[in-house]
Amino acid sequence: MFDELIRELRRLDGRHEVSISIPSDADGYFDRECPSPECQFEFKVHEDDWRDKVRDEEVCCPFCGHTAASDAWWTQDQLKHTEEVALAHIDYRINRAMKRDADRWNRRQPRNSFISMTMKVDSRPSHLPLPPAAVEPMRLKIACPECECRYAVIGAAFFCPACGHNAADLVFSQTITGIRQVLDALAHIRATVPDRDTAETTVRLITENGLQNAVTAFQRFAEALYSGFPSVGAPRRNAFQNLNEGSNLWLSATGEQYSGYLNRTELNTLTRFFQQRHLLAHTQGIVDADYINRTGDTNYRIGQRLVVRESAVRDCLALIGKLATGMASDTPSSEEIET
Repeated sequence: MFDELIRELRRLDGRHEVSISIPSDADGYFDRECPSPECQFEFKVHEDDWRDKVRDEEVCCPFCGHTAASDAWWTQDQLKHTEEVALAHIDYRINRAMKRDADRWNRRQPRNSFISMTMKVDSRPSHLPLPPAAVEPMRLKIACPECECRYAVIGAAFFCPACGHNAADLVFSQTITGIRQVLDALAHIRATVPDRDTAETTVRLITENGLQNAVTAFQRFAEALYSGFPSVGAPRRNAFQNLNEGSNLWLSATGEQYSGYLNRTELNTLTRFFQQRHLLAHTQGIVDADYINRTGDTNYRIGQRLVVRESAVRDCLALIGKLATGMASDTPSSEEIET
């Protein structure tokens, strides 16, 4: 009775290939996602450059620098879509085989028999899932100065996915501008997300992410400037996330400390922002004794949770831009950064 179904199941046994189209967005960019569990940064690469410039054996994450083969960079939405399409394909083949079995069975039944039995297979149209919707257009589009690969990010990025070139010194001002543009969109997000609680949670996460991206952008920028001095040794990892340590390193390279670019009040304010980024990254924003001791911030008690305002992130961006401009002015053959 189920001969066709059995044959189809045997044909499905083993490995099969199903062709699935993952389209680019309106500007010709593919969604990609870093496969490192610690990062999972989402970005885009122009489809022509993904084909012509990116190497199959190694792709570099624009944010963390992690490298992996080109087939490891699917986004979670793309993987889900691929699984759904593959399952829909199998469902269609099984359904088709069962319909053939039913038709054959029904044709063999005697027409004038006192008792007859027919078989019916529900053959509702198979639903092929639509490709995952493209996320909103990436706000910061970058062309690598080394290989000209075009890629796009939201927030901050520092490495070319095709050649791995560290472009932190070149994209710093663009990154700061991109963070500001994200903040400019907060009112629109509040207005378009129907659930008020969801809207406010989304705005909070975006705001906090803006502060973290701002500090990371400065760190990568300072590292790039510092590496241009051949006489200095390599700093420890993330040294420029600590303003005191970064200032001392800069003193050893240029003879100038951060106090040459920012006054005491500005440095204290920026220190508080840097320490808040540390809490967001390492304690989920919960205030600890180390934060109180380093910042003298009397607005919080130990155990409270940070509240990061949009205005605070904008102030942080302004101070980081001022500090970066001063540092660039003391760097040999470096143009002043406009933020």
